[in-house]
Amino acid sequence: MRTTISLDDQLARQVRRAAEASGLSLSAFIAKTLDDAMKRRETPEPPPFRLVTVRGVHARPGVDLDRPRALDAQDDEAAYGRGSR
Repeated sequence: MRTTISLDDQLARQVRRAAEASGLSLSAFIAKTLDDAMKRRETPEPPPFRLVTVRGVHARPGVDLDRPRALDAQDDEAAYGRGSR
């Protein structure tokens, strides 16, 4: 397909130099550059994250998954006692 595009003078000079440096015609260089840009945009979205638990669908009662450090503290208290303060 034949089409016309408008570029500002500075961009046109940069594109011409890049096309010459890569050994392509101006038209081939623009087509390749646009093709590469379109391919980068078409990356598939990653699948949604799904938390897989060992049993059941929900966390155990009393477990707040938004506060994982609290679980560490509970485990430490159970293993080593409350500690002296």
